[in-house]
Amino acid sequence: MSPTEKILIVDDDRYVRMALDEALRSWNYVTLEAENVAAAIKLFTDEEPAVILLDIDLPDGSGLDVLNAVKEKRPETIAIMITGNVDVPNTIAALRGGAHDFIGKPVRLEELRITLRNAVETQRLRHKVKQAAIERSRGFGFSELLGGSEQFKRSIDLAQRVAASDVPVILLHGETGTGKDLFARAIHNAADRANAPYLAINCAALPATLIESELFGYEKGAFTDAKQRKEGLFEQAQGGTIFLDEIGELEFSLQAKLLRVLEEGTFRRVGGLKDIPLNVRIIAASNRDLKREGEEGSFRLDLYFRLSVIQIDIPPLRERGDDVLLLARHYIERANQKRRGSILKGLSPEVEKIFKCYRWTGNVRELRNVIERASILENSEFVTIDHLPMDMAREEVAANGECRTGIVLPPNGIPLETVEIELAKQAMARTGGNLTRAARLLDISRDQLRYKLKKSDGYDTIPPDRTIDDE
Repeated sequence: MSPTEKILIVDDDRYVRMALDEALRSWNYVTLEAENVAAAIKLFTDEEPAVILLDIDLPDGSGLDVLNAVKEKRPETIAIMITGNVDVPNTIAALRGGAHDFIGKPVRLEELRITLRNAVETQRLRHKVKQAAIERSRGFGFSELLGGSEQFKRSIDLAQRVAASDVPVILLHGETGTGKDLFARAIHNAADRANAPYLAINCAALPATLIESELFGYEKGAFTDAKQRKEGLFEQAQGGTIFLDEIGELEFSLQAKLLRVLEEGTFRRVGGLKDIPLNVRIIAASNRDLKREGEEGSFRLDLYFRLSVIQIDIPPLRERGDDVLLLARHYIERANQKRRGSILKGLSPEVEKIFKCYRWTGNVRELRNVIERASILENSEFVTIDHLPMDMAREEVAANGECRTGIVLPPNGIPLETVEIELAKQAMARTGGNLTRAARLLDISRDQLRYKLKKSDGYDTIPPDRTIDDE
């Protein structure tokens, strides 16, 4: 047990306090001492101990007075009554006042040790329940966005200021896996709209024919299967927030309709004739360079400018310095909650260096998956190189601990074709599977890239020959 649980000993007998203090410290608790009601209440107010060992007979009043004051200020505090005069009225009064248990004098240390252990565990459980209730009531917040790098803190600061404003449209930009969806939830939960609906749709996950009806709803008879009127997300989220993930995948014709909605503040159901006023905040997100695509004609430039009045750029993990180690420790703690047997204490020094040098094309999502994998396979106290993915385990670090720059030839060599295939995969991962943009990163044609990917065994995510976003 770490020495974090404070226990307040309240007894007018100096020798009793000394004996209890010595025992509690040997059990690794932090102790506080008070000899009367006034001192006990002041110490409790200043220090907020988890548990109070409370004598009933005190020189300036009763321990029941302390109990009542404690429970009024912090009801979850555990109070254990200690007395050499256990009578029925006092016992009933203490239990009604919220006492956890009674221990008689002279105190038997083994009994006290077990009682305290149970009391502290009870207090911890109460705290967890209280925290869970708070989290449920307020939802995911900015405090859960972990990171200390300057770039990341600037992104959070901007998001917090925007959340507190009445800006109706926000654009989140960042690579796949950087946490755009988490930023969107945090913005919603920090805004005045927090108690209204938060609805999300992935524009790449639904066919274009369904997205329109999902967003705007439809009237009965608008098409063959429209048996009755349906409200879309814009209508269901009135007063709240809509998160449009992967906005860059939205079909061109729908981009025009969305622009009209943003400009006019109204929308129509599919097949409808009446304009419905819109009262939602729209948070759009993309891992693509929408401005460049707008200039190239693959995304509506006017829609980009309407979306990007406030744009929040979320930095990739490789540009966040030691945040990778902070997040790794966080995911190790989460993995330990599910892990059976010994827990992981952290990363080995070698793995720490690799983590800081690795490119993390999948960003935080990739890091989380790497830690989950290691927690399943690792049988030592630290994550070692033996249980990292192969491409990560091959990451080379210079003798002085600095990251090597450029492409490094392994000591035993490597086929050039393997290097080409690996870079082709990385380009596809970087662009979210978009063949055209991946080819542009490698300065080759789409057909050349497709040919290299087809030579890769087990790579089955090559897009079809013609897709809308590859035009």
